[in-house]
Amino acid sequence: MLSEQSVATVRATLPVVGGAIGEISERFYAGLFTARPELLRDLFNRGNQAAGTQRQALAGSIAAFATYLVDHPDERPDAMLARIAHKHASLGVTAEQYALVHEHLFAAIADVLGEAVTPEVAAAWDEVYWLMANALIAIEKRLYDERGGSEWRDWEVVGRVEETAEVATFRLRPADGGPAADFRAGQYVSVQVELPDGARQIRQYSLSAAPGSPLRQISVKRVRGGTGPDGEVSNHLHACVHVGGRLRMSAPYGDLVLAGNDAAVPLLLASAGIGVTPIVAMLGQLADTGHQGPVIVVHGDRSPAEHALRADHEAYAGKLPDASVHFWYEEGADRYEDAPDDTDAAHRTGRVDLTGIAVPQGTRAYLCGPLPFMRAVRAQLIGKGVAPADIHYEVFGPDLWLARES
Repeated sequence: MLSEQSVATVRATLPVVGGAIGEISERFYAGLFTARPELLRDLFNRGNQAAGTQRQALAGSIAAFATYLVDHPDERPDAMLARIAHKHASLGVTAEQYALVHEHLFAAIADVLGEAVTPEVAAAWDEVYWLMANALIAIEKRLYDERGGSEWRDWEVVGRVEETAEVATFRLRPADGGPAADFRAGQYVSVQVELPDGARQIRQYSLSAAPGSPLRQISVKRVRGGTGPDGEVSNHLHACVHVGGRLRMSAPYGDLVLAGNDAAVPLLLASAGIGVTPIVAMLGQLADTGHQGPVIVVHGDRSPAEHALRADHEAYAGKLPDASVHFWYEEGADRYEDAPDDTDAAHRTGRVDLTGIAVPQGTRAYLCGPLPFMRAVRAQLIGKGVAPADIHYEVFGPDLWLARES
């Protein structure tokens, strides 16, 4: 992996580079988009760029990778790399684009750090970059090969369901009449739409139904303001895409999937908000396959009315012989009048708190939702004895978990 000489140089310069990585990533993107404006128009998420979250994610991933190599020079962080590679493959990133990134990233490093970038320092960080880039290229090639290439297909909308005031489910079938490749519960697809200004923006959406159907299903939350701009693609889908319309979608990707030996271990599936989408697909798969093991189902939301896919969430859990269901609502839990008569779900007011829930030894956990939620649940699970390696998560959008830990 990282050479002995480079380990020493990276270790010595990591505080300086890490301290400036935010400014480096900002200048990197500015230079890249000046040279190749079509990448911002048709590949990168303009909303994330405007909000600065993509820059934070890039900075965090580089710093985390370099730190890992320094601490473990003979290893590499495969879990982190796999998560990034799946996102890249869903966008259709090519091996050639890594050379373009290298050109503009190292120009930004030299611009920000100036004379501190000696030939020795440049060579060491060049080694770090290409170790990361070549690992990603190899993983992405394998993902493409498994799917027969970087495939984009047109899909026809054959159903639309308004789950809540802000979440719509779209059911789709291949427009060419061909078969739909299988996928694993928890995975997502990229959706590309043409916006009024001609940009072809891409977003990822989890498949929200279990595998095995000839149809695909995505459930899209309309993004409104907050800390960033309104969601360009989500608002376009809500306003403009109806039954009979078409969407261009990638093959399925994502590594938040049930492990092959999950039937033998206790499971905990925790979600919040629109993070429910991959979790419901997992529950659907467990119900369809007759899963017999213990499953703890956890969800947090603002209110029952804003809990998307709530009926499916409860119905799938209700089919499992050894499942417990725990829902938290910030408001309205006491007015849960339309709960099914046969539900065993516990409805509490407030935010998710696992304090009173018994988590069996050896539990494997899958989390999806806002970052603060996942951080809190992960900490509680570790406190209950769940091994960190058995806690898996999916971040919607740029992975800021690494950025905040770096």
